[in-house]
Amino acid sequence: MNKLDRNFLVLGATGSIGYAFTQVLLAQQEQVTILVRDRDRASRLFGTQAGLTIVQGDAQDKELLHDLGHKATHIFHGINYPYDKWQDNMERVTQHVIAAAAVNKATILFPGNVYNYGNLQPEIKENSPMQPNTRKGALRVQLEQMLGAAAQQGTCRVLILRLPDFWGPNVMNEGIAPIFRAALQGEAMPWLYRNDIPHQLVYTPDAARAFYKLLQLQPDTPYQVYNFGGEVVPSIKAWQAQTAEVAGTKPKHKLHSKWLFRLLGLFMPMMREIAEMGYLWENTILLNDEKLRQTLPDFKPTPMRKAIADTLDWFRKESAA
Repeated sequence: MNKLDRNFLVLGATGSIGYAFTQVLLAQQEQVTILVRDRDRASRLFGTQAGLTIVQGDAQDKELLHDLGHKATHIFHGINYPYDKWQDNMERVTQHVIAAAAVNKATILFPGNVYNYGNLQPEIKENSPMQPNTRKGALRVQLEQMLGAAAQQGTCRVLILRLPDFWGPNVMNEGIAPIFRAALQGEAMPWLYRNDIPHQLVYTPDAARAFYKLLQLQPDTPYQVYNFGGEVVPSIKAWQAQTAEVAGTKPKHKLHSKWLFRLLGLFMPMMREIAEMGYLWENTILLNDEKLRQTLPDFKPTPMRKAIADTLDWFRKESAA
């Protein structure tokens, strides 16, 4: 399928990975429709670019999503919610995405994560047994099963790229954005539980490029799963120190105790949800991406120093806006 015959519908375009994927598509001169709740924010992020159509609405609007599915050959399912809003919302919106994809038998592109596996050792491969130890992990398994069943039934095609923690431009979650803002100001850079063990991170523009390269392939099966591990840093503390160095500030660090989240979780649902995922910050959990690297032997991740500099530059401009 050539570019003239393709049309991408991106859901979650103003979020972390959706933003990066939309940027890759536009750079490749693809036809892109983004469905957003906040048109003004989308306009600030993307400006006016050839091939881009912005539609204001909610992916929970089943009829709207179905209408947009009439011209979509690919649907990027980057919808996410705060942890305490996952239940019901994630399952429902994924059902809507599958229904929209069924109109044209479109390919659904779905960013996966490590939650499916719990605290699995050693490295996680694409066929590793799923042993979630949290409610959110069990839900991620359910979502992948829904997508897999739809693909096997011929409703759509599915490409899943499982990823570790995101970081990069427009990654605004409370685990990552405060690090870059603090580095620019010379303030203490926060992290949860432990910052002295290896940790796997993926730079969102690299994940987006990997997604785009994989979808150029023509697999024999309608359901494809790949891991992309990004880079394993020796420790978050060392990575933060490098970030401060690139920012031209002195590295300072701040750790949030797990006991704090457990205590706050007694009163605040969101803190309770974070506490449930604490194993992710107490252990080194690794995705094995040998399959992807064999499939895309020429794929080169962005050098760490350049990725940090570009992310700092994005946050510098965001703070000045």
